[in-house]
Amino acid sequence: MKIAVVGIGGVGGYYGGKLAHYWSSQVNVKVIFVARGQHLEQIQKHGLKLMTKEGDFTVTPSIATANPEDMGPLDLVIFCVKSYDLETSRGIFRNNFNERTVFLPLLNGVDNPEKLRSFFREGRVLNGCVYISAHIVAPGVVEQTGGSCQLFLGSEDGNTKDCVEIEQIFIDAGIKAELKPNIEEVIWEKYIFISPLASVTSLLGEPFGAVMEKKESRDVTEGLVRELERIARAKGVNLAKNIVDIILDKVRAFPYETKSSMQVDFEKGKKTEIEAFTGYAVKAGKELGVDIPLHQMVYQKLKKRCP
Repeated sequence: MKIAVVGIGGVGGYYGGKLAHYWSSQVNVKVIFVARGQHLEQIQKHGLKLMTKEGDFTVTPSIATANPEDMGPLDLVIFCVKSYDLETSRGIFRNNFNERTVFLPLLNGVDNPEKLRSFFREGRVLNGCVYISAHIVAPGVVEQTGGSCQLFLGSEDGNTKDCVEIEQIFIDAGIKAELKPNIEEVIWEKYIFISPLASVTSLLGEPFGAVMEKKESRDVTEGLVRELERIARAKGVNLAKNIVDIILDKVRAFPYETKSSMQVDFEKGKKTEIEAFTGYAVKAGKELGVDIPLHQMVYQKLKKRCP
């Protein structure tokens, strides 16, 4: 099997690094890193240094490239890019996939399979998500700083035939991977957790703890969660009856100083994933006829601050 990991940032660096570390000594699986710029150059020269809670090691993929001609036909493409780079990254693989190629997105948002199906007319699209905190420390170096590192994957059509093999490839590499028959519910539960916090922390410029200790910002957070619950149920997603309490309990469990990645991007003046989070909710609410005034208010305010 030939696997391409697209985007060797925090997520791609950790999971791609673990895959390459294990499978580099095997002959039946090849792991390709798709990266760019100085990060790619350092990986090509010295390999990828991966710093994890389990220990540090350097990995050398079968190929590290930005050139699709180097890769040939691919069996599995794992997308670990930012949500706003997904469409751009599709052009890399114009001649590298066929009807047997499997695409697995591991990025923020709930509509990634829909996007991938519109990009690739051939191949099979799965869905997945991860719980990890990791980032690029320097070109060629990725550090995992937190998170359970759990990876969930599955097929929204319920067909798990090719999912089982992919799950085992992850597990063999020491990755906590779990095949979920209800992957859509898993993806939505993560979205309903991360999106409101990304929105509120970015709007107020405050970490999780500060947001939750003040009644006004706590009420806004809960209101955003409830609006997303209404959207999910309007779409037929089967969530737990007490999903709001589950989400708010998760938020309270985080360290006081925790910041969302979108908040950090706003603080640094970088491009953000606002469309995958707040923007998607506004669009979905309009399409489904669900009233979401808080999302509309937050989205309008944040859009004015986007670079």
